[in-house]
Amino acid sequence: ARMDADVDPFHRTPRHREKGGSVAHIDASRDEVDAAVKGGEFGLGASSFGASAGGESSKADVIDATPKEPKATKKKAGGNGKYHVLLTANDAVYVRWQSRIMYHQYKKIAADPALVGAMGGFTRILHSGKPDDLMDEIPTVIVDPLPKGIKDHGYVVLHRPYAFKQWLDTYARDIEEEFVLMTEPDHLYLRGMPLFATPKTAAAFPFFYIDPKNKDFEPIVQKYNEVKAPIDAFAPIGNSPVMIAVESLAKVVPKWHDLAVAMKQDPAADKAFGWVIEMWAYSIASAQVGVTYELRPEMMLQPPWDGSFKINGKDAYIIHYTYGQDFARSGEATPGKIGEWHFDKRDFTGFPPKEPFPMPPKDAHEVIQKMMTIINDGITELPHWP
Repeated sequence: ARMDADVDPFHRTPRHREKGGSVAHIDASRDEVDAAVKGGEFGLGASSFGASAGGESSKADVIDATPKEPKATKKKAGGNGKYHVLLTANDAVYVRWQSRIMYHQYKKIAADPALVGAMGGFTRILHSGKPDDLMDEIPTVIVDPLPKGIKDHGYVVLHRPYAFKQWLDTYARDIEEEFVLMTEPDHLYLRGMPLFATPKTAAAFPFFYIDPKNKDFEPIVQKYNEVKAPIDAFAPIGNSPVMIAVESLAKVVPKWHDLAVAMKQDPAADKAFGWVIEMWAYSIASAQVGVTYELRPEMMLQPPWDGSFKINGKDAYIIHYTYGQDFARSGEATPGKIGEWHFDKRDFTGFPPKEPFPMPPKDAHEVIQKMMTIINDGITELPHWP
């Protein structure tokens, strides 16, 4: 249900102001965006919020993250020409409402022959260690949070590599697909991707703030470069969105887990990489095990910065709503300044949106219009909302 932009979305008090806190000031400068991202001001990754069990000890244990044979590394008998969508999530309210909308949109795309692409099945990897009330709504497997001997310092995303490790050990053999697409709750599908990955080369979205060649970051990258891989082997990526062969993922995960835990305990790395340290660990781990990536900017749009459905002339596939959205009545985006129209997923950390959100100004760009249409469709069409 589309609501007129002039009905009362303007002047809605954002969460930042309710608490009297400061608003992350960003403008078109990449340096400022980079600093805000590393500081966690945008909360990259929908698993950023919500308490998780584990991580109470100060001991930075390294667990055996090596996938067991033959479950994870057994080659699929030809696969089926598709990829399996994998979503990691905990059971926090903030993650749950995003996951519901994300899966609702996935089902629409998967059911449309004109849009499905090579999209196959779907699995939510729930790393809370116990079932929740979405088990019948979203295809789900349950894995454990990090062992209590590993301290996560409140960084919930640190549980993600361990969740994939357990999926590889126990559930990877159950899917038909030879490839997977790692994704997050705040990803909204516009269309299904084709099979970008091959058995030898994965595909990933490039993030400008993951820059291994940056002189400020290179010393830390080299500290963890045990195999002395050349600097060009380090891709500017995180683990999502990434399309990758299950066999290749099984090579990356053990090193990814160990690096993420070790780097989080390293004050220099933690200070340099901040909230995106797990993304850096994935890039470094891939270089250590020789997994390479084709960079695909068209995989994902990130409003308000992306205002068109095309990237470099190619149709995009996902809308990622990690950033706060601020627009003037004129339709102009005002990043860094609370707009007359405002939407930020973090305003709904402890509770989901209870009703469809007023739509952006009519002259706001097409990506934000589509983003809010998908979110509102989920709110109005999903049963038992919220």
